[in-house]
Amino acid sequence: MVVAPLVMMDLIPMVSYGATSTVFSQKKTYPSFLRTVHTNKDLIEIIVKILKNFRWHWVAFLYEDNDFGINGQELFIRKIEDTDICLAYTKGLDHQTDYPQIFKQIDTLRVHVIIVFTIEWIAEDLIESAIQHNVTNKVWIAPDAWSLNRKLLQTKGIRNIGTVIGFAAPAKTIPGFSDFVHSAKAAALCENAEQEKFCNQVFNCSELSAADINDADSSFSFPVYAAVYSIAHALHNTLQCGAGRCNDNITVYPHMVLAELKKSNFTILNQTIEFDENGDPNYGSYLIVYWNHNGDVQEVPTSVCSQECPVGYKKKPEGVHKCCFSCEICQNGTFINITEDPYTCVSCTEAEWSTEGSTSCNQRVVEFIPFTDTGAVVIMVAAWALVGLSLAVSVLFAINYNTPVVRSAGGPMCFLILICLMLSSVSVYFYFGQPTVASCILRFLPFLLFYTVCLACFVVRSFQIVCIFKIAAKLPKLYSWWMKYHGQWLVISVAFAIQALLLLIGYSIDPPKPFNETFWYRDKMVLVCDINLKAASSCVVFLLSLCCLCFIFSYMGKDLPKNYNEAKSITFCLLLLILTWIAFATVYLLYNGAYIQTLNALAVLCSLYSFLLWYFLPKCLIIIFQPQRNTQQFFQGLIQNYTKTISQ
Repeated sequence: MVVAPLVMMDLIPMVSYGATSTVFSQKKTYPSFLRTVHTNKDLIEIIVKILKNFRWHWVAFLYEDNDFGINGQELFIRKIEDTDICLAYTKGLDHQTDYPQIFKQIDTLRVHVIIVFTIEWIAEDLIESAIQHNVTNKVWIAPDAWSLNRKLLQTKGIRNIGTVIGFAAPAKTIPGFSDFVHSAKAAALCENAEQEKFCNQVFNCSELSAADINDADSSFSFPVYAAVYSIAHALHNTLQCGAGRCNDNITVYPHMVLAELKKSNFTILNQTIEFDENGDPNYGSYLIVYWNHNGDVQEVPTSVCSQECPVGYKKKPEGVHKCCFSCEICQNGTFINITEDPYTCVSCTEAEWSTEGSTSCNQRVVEFIPFTDTGAVVIMVAAWALVGLSLAVSVLFAINYNTPVVRSAGGPMCFLILICLMLSSVSVYFYFGQPTVASCILRFLPFLLFYTVCLACFVVRSFQIVCIFKIAAKLPKLYSWWMKYHGQWLVISVAFAIQALLLLIGYSIDPPKPFNETFWYRDKMVLVCDINLKAASSCVVFLLSLCCLCFIFSYMGKDLPKNYNEAKSITFCLLLLILTWIAFATVYLLYNGAYIQTLNALAVLCSLYSFLLWYFLPKCLIIIFQPQRNTQQFFQGLIQNYTKTISQ
């Protein structure tokens, strides 16, 4: 990096056989730089592939504290950004490095894989220090700079440090190299200055024998060989050499040689030599190197900060590294997809469910009561029967309108009650089928509105019975006012208006709407209607108030003549009504399945039948089968006898 800029200005070609820093691939800064050795980028890619292959996610990266090592460290950090690999520890090495402190920190962090991105002599110091300080059971990843180091392989105690895995370029035997080394070592130095200018292979390496040189890492020889030949081929092409001679008339400039170098495409030792647009070699591969000490089969060691979570667990980060985490099981209603996001339990949709520790969601079974359900069919038929019976009773009462039984039952009020019972039965049909906004509203609106009119009629009817027999004699003015201003119709109209207003206000605030019930059942989704209890409470309270008032008045008339039993009939109907809804409320608290809709419809139907059967049916039986009891004389006799009894 010091020399290269000096020759770049004149585009003097510089072919390096050892510089691996990716900085030299920047052609704006180093336009005439080429090399015959792989870059740090290639070395780092191989290291990351090894880590991924063995699933080593928790590693240390030791590098030579110079441009070569720093470049390798920066490339490694960028390369692992989007992977599961975490850099637990990194440190630059030089002559003053405190190796014991490094080993202590690595052990504290529980790191078992160490990448040593250095040149040979630093790797020797590091490994020898590891042997001295009894560092064991580590995996050492060696780049090609020292992966074939014979000195370390023969060092005493090397087996104790763990496993060494590296990579190196395939060794190529260069023809004549061994003979050249032996002859050069044997030759004396050049004898005179005249000869020295041709003696360009003179060297003084007295400490090395020819065998030492030949036994050195042969993988380094080929890049040198290729660099020399690439220059030779470029000069050959620049001078237009061929057929044993060159063109002597050509003046060679550096840029001409550079142009030919970039176009290099020749073969030596069965290897094609060419360069890419950055001047980097476009050839060669690496072999994996494993320092096998005894030949025994080994299991692959592990190096992780945290063990992988079991299936169905999410990772909860701990500290700054993504490789350090605790495991938390995904709760019901969530699942984990580790390929997309191992840190988040994803919630299932409303239509899905899952158990604890799930990796996917299951579809919920959708439940609602269809119109074809047996219970639904029976209830709808019963509702039609109620309409039919109500029409029949209306016809019978119309025919016998002027008889004492019809008049004592309420006269024209009976027809209003029967009509309201029929209109209330409309609600029953909307409890079945898939809920919609309209069906949810119509489940409650007809029943609450028209059943209010029915109860108001019975309140008035109960009050009139008590008033006629008990109040008329004691409070004649109240009785005359009631009769003069048609008090019964005024009360019914006011009750209807109040309930209609309450329903309008409640439905304006929050009307009933479809709701998917998923709370009570893990694997089911029950389609129901959601009711805002606050918005609907006023309507229900008003209905209950009428029911209580009716029960009080009817109970006050329990001692009326035995055959004159409207009050008793009303009391019995109200008892059935109360028991019906108590039973439904009890079941509703214990059961929340789809059939609660059927039970709700049944409760509505029972409420309607209680008045139809126990109030109107006895009167129909008297009209049809006991006409002698349906006379004016019979009723007057009952009233006179009762009046004498209470006056005494």
